[in-house]
Amino acid sequence: MNVKQSSSINAKRSKLKRREYGWGYAMVFPLLFGMGALFIWPVLRTIYLSFTEWSDFGNYHWTGLSNYIRLIRDTAVYHSLLHTLQYVIIYVPAIVILSTLAGVLLSSKVRGISVYRTIFFLPSVLMPAAIAMSWKWILNGDYGLLNAGLKLLSIHGVSWLTDSRTVLISVVGVAVWGAVGLQAVIIISGIKGISPMLYEAASIEGAGRVSQFFRITLPLITPTLFFVSVTSLIGAMQVFDLIYMMVGTVAIDHVHTVVYLFYQQAFIKNDKGYASSIAVLLFIIILIVTALQFKLQKKWVHYD
Repeated sequence: MNVKQSSSINAKRSKLKRREYGWGYAMVFPLLFGMGALFIWPVLRTIYLSFTEWSDFGNYHWTGLSNYIRLIRDTAVYHSLLHTLQYVIIYVPAIVILSTLAGVLLSSKVRGISVYRTIFFLPSVLMPAAIAMSWKWILNGDYGLLNAGLKLLSIHGVSWLTDSRTVLISVVGVAVWGAVGLQAVIIISGIKGISPMLYEAASIEGAGRVSQFFRITLPLITPTLFFVSVTSLIGAMQVFDLIYMMVGTVAIDHVHTVVYLFYQQAFIKNDKGYASSIAVLLFIIILIVTALQFKLQKKWVHYD
């Protein structure tokens, strides 16, 4: 093969390679454009706006770190962080534990299991507004179904959504009810990935159902549990819709979260610069907590 033929072949290969790269970039462009327009640009824009102060008619000017200094001094921020932390502490373990139990039960080979799975999953496809309005009626202290049922049992009901002692746990309970079905489906997919031969070998060795769960199922679904815990924690730290639609002004001071505080500042008080600094604070907290979760997963998540 002479030099001319060799250079011709290299030119064709280079052209083919450029064409392949071109098709590759064309395939990922919609995704990159969507990420840039719907995620990266809003994040950068929010960070920029957190250093500004807004006036009437949408005008704003640069104020430097004044919003962050105000953020540090604002007691409402610390209260909202505390309420968010309380919500996360109750919600995330409840979701992980209940979805795991539901996933194990719904993975059983019993007659009509697909029907049970469908019924269990139904709350996950409902709109948050529909869930909030339905449960707001059920938990109403005056004419709610829950208190009516308790009255039949000679138990005095409480004002679930207006009493400071019960409002947080009521909202968390509704949130868990609406989300546990979807997380259970994810757990089921993890359980289905476990080889049946492991259970057969354990049965031959005399291991019971409980022993098989703790020695086989639970260790092998830890990657799935890690995914559920991460997504549930991120969702819990951004909770807003249920609180906004279920809780009235009477008890809102006992349950308002960081996102609710952001909503108040941005859309009620029209202080979008300060609201942006609150959003940046929440973004940084979620980033740090998620990074810690990925760091700590090495101690309990088994991928092999």
